[in-house]
Amino acid sequence: MNQADQKLVFPDEVIMSRIYFIREQKVMIDSDLAELYGVETKRLNEQVKRNIERFPEDFMFQLTDMEFNNLRSQIATSSWGGRRKPPYVFTEHGVLMLSSVLNSDRAIKVNIQIMRIFTKVREFFADNIRVKLEIEEIKKKLQNQDKNIELVFKYFDELIEKQENPKPRRKIGFISED
Repeated sequence: MNQADQKLVFPDEVIMSRIYFIREQKVMIDSDLAELYGVETKRLNEQVKRNIERFPEDFMFQLTDMEFNNLRSQIATSSWGGRRKPPYVFTEHGVLMLSSVLNSDRAIKVNIQIMRIFTKVREFFADNIRVKLEIEEIKKKLQNQDKNIELVFKYFDELIEKQENPKPRRKIGFISED
């Protein structure tokens, strides 16, 4: 990789920190994408609007005022400038589609890196879900073992009580009259 290519690649953490979970989806904000691609947000959105048929709602949507304010309050360090409208956000498919409307070398390289990171995030969530399921299975087994242990102690207590307080036994058999 030559020096020019190295300047275009961002640390994975930088890109990962710009993936948000909104409306049950992993998304990236237009201004963050524009910065990564090295274009103005206004230009990125112009390209999207010129090719709007490529961006159905499951690829891109505009945040509501409430979502935008909530996001802005969570990201105190980010500079939002003087935005008049809530930003557009792009799902993984929308980011992939952006590569077809932004044809610069930088956009292509950054897009490839973003796609790889989305894949890593998806794998992380899948691994996380597997771990949670395994923990739940262990909890169920422990609960069953707790019940079994309680049952054993209950029987053990009953046996001890029978030994300490034996019931008088009625004698049976032949009684001799001597």
